Amino acid sequence: MGLGLNELEDFLARGGPVLLVIMVATFIMWALILERLFYFRFAHPSVAREAIEEWNARSDRKSVLAHWVRDKLISEVRMKAETNVQMTKAMVALAPLLGLLGTVTGMVAVFDVMAITDGADAKSMSGGVSQATIPTMAGMVASISGILFTSGMDRKVSRLVQGVEDEMEIV
Repeated sequence: MGLGLNELEDFLARGGPVLLVIMVATFIMWALILERLFYFRFAHPSVAREAIEEWNARSDRKSVLAHWVRDKLISEVRMKAETNVQMTKAMVALAPLLGLLGTVTGMVAVFDVMAITDGADAKSMSGGVSQATIPTMAGMVASISGILFTSGMDRKVSRLVQGVEDEMEIV
């Protein structure tokens, strides 16, 4: 049924210390994703509306200065919309690398056991194999789950900024 605290502790112990780092990185990645989703849903409409209202309040919309002001307003909207997107992409890219680090540390554990036991104790080696495979799987799952959202974020930012640009008419 549910995953209890003891089962989670056992899973983290089998995956080794790198699995905890992957878990923290995944939580950070999802916090960044959720922050952007909330921004797009709740904060961006008011940011866009303020920029459009500032542009519409101008009497001069034809001069070079007016075009610079328009570009500045659009740039500010874009900057606010793109906040944390690159950091989220970095966390998505980091997850499989952390999984690879877990693979390496797990294999080192296997080789340590093999050196001590001359390869005769397969049961002892299984702990290292778990430390090698579980972080790899966790890193890939974290990365794949993040890729689904980050690929859509770029399109969403472009669409939102383009909408603001379209609303700012050059008379």
